[in-house]
Amino acid sequence: MKQLVLTLIGQDKAGLVEQLATLIAEYHGNWTASNLSHLAGYFAGILQVEVAEQHVAALTAALQQMKDLDIRVQHGVDSRVNEQKLLKFVITGNDRPGIVRELSSVIKHKGTNIIHFESSKQSAPNWGVPLFNAIATVELPEGLNKDEVVQALEDIASDVMVDVENLN
Repeated sequence: MKQLVLTLIGQDKAGLVEQLATLIAEYHGNWTASNLSHLAGYFAGILQVEVAEQHVAALTAALQQMKDLDIRVQHGVDSRVNEQKLLKFVITGNDRPGIVRELSSVIKHKGTNIIHFESSKQSAPNWGVPLFNAIATVELPEGLNKDEVVQALEDIASDVMVDVENLN
């Protein structure tokens, strides 16, 4: 089976997921994982599909013909994640321009790899400024203690709080 990674975007409207799922099933694909969101009036997402080699070309062509979504297809590559080294960080702080750059820079400089990242800005009337909230699943390299990463993330600013969840 071939693994395909699809990125997609289109103006949001009801039925896009059903339309996409129907097309994938029609061409013998199996929808195995996805992250889909409504962002500023658009439907955007990424998903993983597995499909037998003999159906890859037909499925890819059909996906390119979808009128309501701009879809890009990538062929998956063999990738392994060390499940024993995964941590989930829940990060909260005052929202400001550059906060994602600051967080991702710390994560990169500690040698960790971001496996999954989702973020949002939330209204916080009692605080006077909106709150930034992120959930980041990272893979720690050998020899790095999670507390070292937490401390570096919290050192970004006094308002940044980090909770950690072991995933194994």
